Amino acid sequence: MADQPKNPEKHASYLPKEKTSTKPFHDTPMLDQLESGPWPSFVTGLKRIAYENNMMVDLLGQLEHSYKTRLGYWKGGTVSVFGYGGGIIPRFSEVAKMFPESKEFHTLRIQPPAGNHYTTDMLRQLSNSWNKYGSGLIAFHGQTGNIMFIGTTTENTQHFFDEVNEYGWDLGGAGPCVRTGMSCVGAARCEQSCCSEHKIHRLLVNNFLDDMHRPALPYKFKFKVSGCPNDCMNSIQRADMAVIGTWRDDMKVDQKEVKKFVATKGRKYVIDNVVSRCPTNALSLNDDDSLAVDNRNCVRCMHCINVMTKALSPGDDKGVSILIGGKRTLKIGDTMGTVMVPFMKLDTDEDYDKLKEMAETIIDFWAENALEHERCGETIDRIGLVNFLEGIGIDVDPHMISRPRECSYVRMDTWEEEAEKWKQRKTAG
Repeated sequence: MADQPKNPEKHASYLPKEKTSTKPFHDTPMLDQLESGPWPSFVTGLKRIAYENNMMVDLLGQLEHSYKTRLGYWKGGTVSVFGYGGGIIPRFSEVAKMFPESKEFHTLRIQPPAGNHYTTDMLRQLSNSWNKYGSGLIAFHGQTGNIMFIGTTTENTQHFFDEVNEYGWDLGGAGPCVRTGMSCVGAARCEQSCCSEHKIHRLLVNNFLDDMHRPALPYKFKFKVSGCPNDCMNSIQRADMAVIGTWRDDMKVDQKEVKKFVATKGRKYVIDNVVSRCPTNALSLNDDDSLAVDNRNCVRCMHCINVMTKALSPGDDKGVSILIGGKRTLKIGDTMGTVMVPFMKLDTDEDYDKLKEMAETIIDFWAENALEHERCGETIDRIGLVNFLEGIGIDVDPHMISRPRECSYVRMDTWEEEAEKWKQRKTAG
């Protein structure tokens, strides 16, 4: 009894005592072996659902068959709901005669709330609907950010969508379209927030909802919003358009809290773990244990703020940086977003309108000039950053990158001329 979990139904190894699904289990020796390790296995989770769902019984059988033959047996197709062109990932089984209950195993992508703020009532409501119309298997969240409802039939796809749509949920993006946006927990819970992440998120998603539901672009386009340079959404690597909160005045320093931190941790700890780890050597510890900050060379890496949270915090002149072109491998390898707008205020309705118009211009220019199956970052790589900036009506700004010659992602043939134009504009202004 000592090994019995305190709450057995909440434990990873829990299986129901009674089987209510009517189909007998398939023999799955290879899957069973995956449960023998020290860590919880996904197989146990699938078996738990299979106790109540015939579709999952046959899914386990097909998975075991795939392990034996070392082949996959899922093929795509077309499945949609009325009025929508995307948001559903069709899966049809090529071994449906052997495993008829899982002959269709489609996935629906449902958009999460901004910042992934749920209530338990929301989650129970969604789970009840999915248990009624699907396999019961849910993934929070897919790489794009959606709630992934995995495993249902073509007929039940429409029924499930109708039910969840009735109480306020919508399909996310799938295919060559604007994808579901993501935003961090942001100002609701995080003191490092430099912008209204959820307002930005909803503004962009609502504005491009038609492009999300009716795929008509060369390929996918993702928005992600992070409230500070910690970039908890990893938007710089995963988003075609990343909006990252930042500040442009001096970082705020509470010297009393600095001295308390030094007294608690010791000078050696502060020098080794804060001062010496500043990437631009912008920090130094004074003899009186106060902290000197060279704000001109601060690159907003957030390390010192994360370590000394009470003592250091972002400045007051807050806004966002806009980066374009982050993506995974595909044609030209992984790319991080390139800075298009080093700093932009988002205080007024006019500021938000400007952001929305900028996103529209970027998507329109990319859609008109991209090759098929080409992400926005790959278009920039192909035509050059300067040409892309000219196409979307943004002037070249040397602040976009600090050392362009170290970045193979940026063409340099006209950089000096563009930098000179920027200097002339600054002088004239």
